[in-house]
Amino acid sequence: MSKPTPKDAFPKQKVARLGGGELELGTPQGGHDWQMVVVYRGLHCPLCKKYLGQLEALVPRFNAMGVDVVAVSGDPEEKARAFQEEVGQSLATGYGLDIAQMKALGLYISDPRSANETDRPFPEPGLFVINEGGGLQLVDISNAPFARPDLEALLRGLTFIRENDYPVRGTHAA
Repeated sequence: MSKPTPKDAFPKQKVARLGGGELELGTPQGGHDWQMVVVYRGLHCPLCKKYLGQLEALVPRFNAMGVDVVAVSGDPEEKARAFQEEVGQSLATGYGLDIAQMKALGLYISDPRSANETDRPFPEPGLFVINEGGGLQLVDISNAPFARPDLEALLRGLTFIRENDYPVRGTHAA
């Protein structure tokens, strides 16, 4: 499985959007010039609920610096809606990410441990920040729910990047 390379073009994906229509991952909305795509595991994940709850409180600060924030999972619509309601999430949320899309994003994919967890393979956490040129500014892909970027630190880092024209890191080709 290949992983996305920083600075390369983000592999845009279209998914169904809660509330109707489509959400295009990699295309900022609302007058923003950057986008942050947060991939979460699904309704079954208590750590995702906590993480996206924390993110919800920070969205206005990300938006203020020109970063559109969206979330997406492989859950079907009813589970994505239940997640959004449980978390109190108002940010644009996509659902139904399929295995081919997960692979295109370089995400790790897990099978459910039991029917009590969920009923389908699901993505492990991923976070992508796409800059105004459509390139990957930041990439964070995890194989477990326990390793994710600290959102306050990420907010400070993006502020620094945007204010100082800080270059994309991790682009050395061996």
